[in-house]
Amino acid sequence: MADERKEKYINPYTDFGFKKLFGTEMNKDLLISFLNALFNGTAKEIEDVQYLNGENLGDGYSDRRSVFDVYCSAKDGSRFIVEMQKAEQTYFKDRSVYYATTPIRQQAPKGKWDYHLENVYTVGILNFEFPNSEYPADSYRHEIKLKDVEDNHVFYDKLTFYYLEMPKFNKTEDELVTMFDKWMFILRNLSRLLDRPKALQDRVFDKLFKQAEISKYSDAERRQYETSLKEYWDYTSTLETAEKKGEKKGQIATARKMKVDGMAVELIVKYTGLTTEEVESL
Repeated sequence: MADERKEKYINPYTDFGFKKLFGTEMNKDLLISFLNALFNGTAKEIEDVQYLNGENLGDGYSDRRSVFDVYCSAKDGSRFIVEMQKAEQTYFKDRSVYYATTPIRQQAPKGKWDYHLENVYTVGILNFEFPNSEYPADSYRHEIKLKDVEDNHVFYDKLTFYYLEMPKFNKTEDELVTMFDKWMFILRNLSRLLDRPKALQDRVFDKLFKQAEISKYSDAERRQYETSLKEYWDYTSTLETAEKKGEKKGQIATARKMKVDGMAVELIVKYTGLTTEEVESL
């Protein structure tokens, strides 16, 4: 585990770090820059945003609550949900689609209505890869729309999902060309940087690095960040432990089958990674 005391810049994967950079009125220019870099001409350029209530209780008392990391709208009425997803969930896609229904339903006025809707965008920054090699190893930016399965044309272009598989982004500083490259590099590496890279000299990053520097925070802000960072490390540690336990169970199950088939202990050890003592005890 990294020693957070040595970090110069905040970790954007923490709740505090993500909202500090993207979820405050003071730093909305950072959010605008990131979204425009992400869209890269596939959507109308955003000039300004208005932050909306990120906690929504639905239409009735029994409705499920949805809480967004960042929820905002643009002048043209488009709405944006921006989420930092720390770990894979069993029904992650279902959750993402469910969340997108909130900004859709909120556009319905009282009384007579012709059902005209403005654009809704969901942006998922994923600290994991989609399972089962759903996308190629070098494909980390995904733009999803409703399409006709026969001729592949876009059936409805006002609902768009963007997913960024962060673990797949491995470009070095020398390989950063586009603004999107630079934002991906920052999100992936910010907390590991000791100094501002030469490739990140764009004006918007002047502000980002100032806002991200831990030593400039007040005592209260530093405590909030440290609490958020601890929660992040506790969460990731729990996931790693669960993953290792799952791997161990799989190794043991495989070793049992190999032993039943009469395979030599030495070979079982070689192919499962278990120790001789563990195999002999089965």
